[in-house]
Amino acid sequence: MNNMHAGNQPIHKASDTGVIIRSAQKDDCIRLLELVQELADYEKAPQEVTVSMDHFVESGFGPNPVWWALVAEVQVDGKPFIAGFALYYIRYSTWKGQRMFLEDLIVTEAWRGKGIGGLLFDHLFMEARRKNLPALTWQVLDWNTPAINFYKKLNASFDPEWINCTVEIE
Repeated sequence: MNNMHAGNQPIHKASDTGVIIRSAQKDDCIRLLELVQELADYEKAPQEVTVSMDHFVESGFGPNPVWWALVAEVQVDGKPFIAGFALYYIRYSTWKGQRMFLEDLIVTEAWRGKGIGGLLFDHLFMEARRKNLPALTWQVLDWNTPAINFYKKLNASFDPEWINCTVEIE
């Protein structure tokens, strides 16, 4: 069943799993950062999460948001629980124009394999279409075989030529 959430954001309930996909709200930020830390732990970089809660909230819900997110909400003991999320922003390519960039997609370990990642991607695709963005791009670690196999099912293309670069500005 597809409906619209406040602000014309898509909401979807998967009848077989009871998963609701909705736009993230400011009150979700504590749980989102818990999931960010879970992802960092999985990626063997637990110390790399240095963003403060205030900065995270301001960046997503302040006067000039730079990121948006979709959350996957399930019921646990009769209460809503965020089992996963997908956080994205708009990036600009001088060759291709605006694109949706998926910064993180995580489903907490206990809820993996239940179709939540696929639902999040379906809603990312809908959101990209709604915003007239022609593509969704993201990165994956070369050793993350489960994620790579999942992305192959989406017919994602992989680019072995580009190397990520970062300079920390102090």
